[in-house]
Formats: sequence, C-alpha cells, structure tokens
Amino acid sequence: MNRRSTFRDSSFFAFAAFCWLAGRVAFAADTLQTTNGPLAVTVTVSKSVVIEHGTSLKRISVSNPDIAEAVAVSSTEVLINGKSPGDTTLMMWDSAGKRSEYDVHVQANTAKVDAVREELRKEAGADVSLELEGGTVFLRGTVPDPITADRAQSIASALGKVVNLLRVLVPASDPQILLKVRFANVSRTASAQYGFNLFTADQKGVSNVTTGQFGQNPTFNQGSQGSAVTFSDLLNIFYLRPDLNMGAFIQALEAKSLLEILAEPNLLTLSGKPASFLAGGEFPFPTLQGGASGIGQITIQFKEFGIRLNFLPLVTPRGTIRLVVTPEVSSLDYSNGLTVGGYTVPGLATRRVQTEVELEDGQSFVIAGLLDNQTTEQLDKIPGLANLPVLGKLFQSKSLIKNNSELMVMVTPQLVRPIPAGVKPPELNMPETFLKGSSPAAPQQPGAAVTGPAESLPRVQSLPIEELKIMTEPAAPANMPQGGVTVQPLPIQQNPSATVQGNAQRPGNQ
Repeated sequence: MNRRSTFRDSSFFAFAAFCWLAGRVAFAADTLQTTNGPLAVTVTVSKSVVIEHGTSLKRISVSNPDIAEAVAVSSTEVLINGKSPGDTTLMMWDSAGKRSEYDVHVQANTAKVDAVREELRKEAGADVSLELEGGTVFLRGTVPDPITADRAQSIASALGKVVNLLRVLVPASDPQILLKVRFANVSRTASAQYGFNLFTADQKGVSNVTTGQFGQNPTFNQGSQGSAVTFSDLLNIFYLRPDLNMGAFIQALEAKSLLEILAEPNLLTLSGKPASFLAGGEFPFPTLQGGASGIGQITIQFKEFGIRLNFLPLVTPRGTIRLVVTPEVSSLDYSNGLTVGGYTVPGLATRRVQTEVELEDGQSFVIAGLLDNQTTEQLDKIPGLANLPVLGKLFQSKSLIKNNSELMVMVTPQLVRPIPAGVKPPELNMPETFLKGSSPAAPQQPGAAVTGPAESLPRVQSLPIEELKIMTEPAAPANMPQGGVTVQPLPIQQNPSATVQGNAQRPGNQ
C-alpha cells in the first residue's frame, strides 16, 4: 500500500511539472515573437500587396487608414493597398487570439514623382526642387514672381501636403502714374421780370391794383392828419398823374450772370493704388442720434463739397493704362435746404460721373455733355381783368429765370519718374519779397558734411514668399471718419421733429 501511494504521488507531481513547463514554453514563444519586433511590409502608392497568415484570422486593424488600406480577401489572406506616402501599423488577430504586427511603409510612386518634377521644371524653372519625407512635400528654390510660386505649389500638391519654402526675386518698383485733370464749369443765369402796380388816391379814398408778385408799392397810411405814402422800391419805372390822381409802378428788370470755375489738379500714384483730390470745403450737417431715453439727440457732422476726383490706375500687360475715374462737382444748394432750430442747413447740388477707360501713355479723354438747362417761369394775374384785350397786360406779372450750366472734365495719364537726386526741384515765383532781411531759403536738414553719410538701404535679391505677400498687401485705411468729422451736440429743443421745416430732402444723399 505504501508503494502504491508513493507511485500515485510521483505521477501527480510529474503531471504538474509538465503543465508548468508547457506554460513556460508557450510564454517564451510569445515573448520571443514580441521581442523579435513587427514584420516590415513595403508597398507603393496606388499598388497592392498580399500578406498570407498560417491560421484563420479573426480581426485586422490599420492605425492610419489615410496611408494604407487593409482588406481581408480570405480567412488567411489580407490585401494591403497603398494610398499615400507614409508609415502605418497593421495588427492582425487569429481565432485563438494570437496577435501579429506589421510595419507598413507606403512609398511614393516614382513615375508620378518624376512627372511632377518634370512639370515643375517646365513651369517654374530648373531652380525649383521638391523632396518627399514621410508623406510631406518640401518645395525649395527661387522663382521670379509670386504667381510662379503659387503655380509651383499647386503642382507639388498633387503628391500630398506641401511645405512652401520657395523664395521670390524682389520685384522692380511699380510704375508711377501722373494724372492731369482739368475741370471747366461754366454757369449762365438770365432772369426777366415784368409787371404793373396801379394806384390812385383822391378825397374819397385810396385804391391799389397789384398781382402781388412784386409786393405792394406804394403803401398808403390814412390818419387824422391825412394820408401818408411810403415807397419801398424806386428802382423801377414810376409814373404819376397828379391831375388824374393816378400813378403806376412798372417792374421791368433783366439780369444776366456768368460763373466760371477752373481747376487743374495733378495726382500722382502707383499702379493699382487709388488717389483722390478735393478742392472745396465742409459744411455742418445735423444728424439725429437715438438716445437711451427714447428722445433723439442731434449731433453735428461735417460734409465735404466742391470739386472731387477719385481715380484708380492700372498698367496692363499691353502697355496701356486702365483708369477708373469718378469726377464730381458739388455746390451748396439753399433752395433744397432745411431749417433746424433756427439754423439753416443747405443741401448739395451734385453732378457725378463714373467711367472706366483705357489709354496709352500721354493720351487724353474728355468727359463732356454734362449740361444742366433749367427754365423757371412764374405768371401772376388778376382773374377777369387780365383777360381784357390790350389792357389785360396791365393786370399781369411775369418772372422768367433761365439757368444753363456746362461741365467738362479732361484727363491725361502719364508714366513719370521722380526728379533725380542733385537736380534742383521747381519753385514758385513770388511776385514780391515777403520781408526784407528774412532768410532767402527755407530751413532744411543739414547735409552729409554735417551729419555724415547716411547708411545705405539694404538691398536683397530674393525674399520668402510669405514676406513678399505681406509687403505687397494694401495698407488698412485709418479708422477715421471722412473729412475729420467733429461731433458736437446741437443746442435745440428736446423734440427736434417740431423744429424741422422746409424741404425734407437731406443734403448729401443726392
């Protein structure tokens, strides 16, 4: 019995030792597989490779699907498709839970890279090169202008994400354009007035016949001491018959006026940059502002008027100058003004033209035909008496006003260069000496003999594309109201609508 028990115990311990040893071998095998590292698989973009596995697969996974795609085509085969250059990891698990790991390296298609390099050589020159590193395209070299740089970046983007390291040659200075403008505005006004005022005075009373257009003249005041006669206008024709106790005032006036305005501004700007000119002034204009209490407050702003010119030149590849010109002539118009709190605010009579032309250097064009003809006729008459033959004219008054205005704008663009250094600039010829004993020349900065030679400005042949784009971007306009607007409260009543009279048309919005 003792021998049997010993044999049983020995068998049990032997079986336990065998199980322990099998577990250690399996653990060592697994550790050995992990220690050996993942297997490497290489595939080209737009091509495929098949991985065969000895056992049935249960699950597969790719860490970056944008680089490579894994498709199970059977229980033991996996198809790897290259999508874009780069590195990713493929994990596979079999039915027993055993894991296999692969490093997938997707390399660029050499034929496609060679085609992109050849296209870059044609469009951007031989100085431009590209390198592929981990799915990123590094673009290097020097190009003549920003347009070529953008085109090279677009071509290189066919291989993936592009890091633009290109440099651009510093461009030559933009052409400077001098715009000679001549404004000629001629205004003619003619007026004619004609009318009769009849009056009579005798012992029985006073009578007066008038149409009322030119006022009542003369004026009779009856009193205890007799009648007094007041004449308000003696510049017209006056006739009196004492024997008939009858007199007449004849209104017969003709007036003509002529106004000429001439301005010749010269504007200088670069190609593609706007320029403007204004010869005139500013007038105060009230603006209604909303208040917290619901009662509006009127503030004052200043509006510009006069002769204004805005233009934008552009030198075209054809060697011509394209111009967008907006000339404007405005003047104060009190007939369309309004009255606010006892203050008269005039309107604006504006004539504006906007046109776009293309000229060669030194050519001119004329914007004409801006005519303004106005005729105003006012006829006042006494009903009945004014319809009598011949004598009816004595009971009518007539006023006729004719306005004729002509505006002409002539524009001549020219390509100019600055006055060279050392050449004396033009000066004005003063008709008289300002003050005897004063300095004949204006104060100025001392020359190099006193301050020493100035440091020369740095000159470079090329710049990074980002820096050049920042330099060529137009500067943001200053956040400042047009014409230097000054806002002040207007001392009027609390209810501004009750003090507004006259035409409701607001000046400046024509």
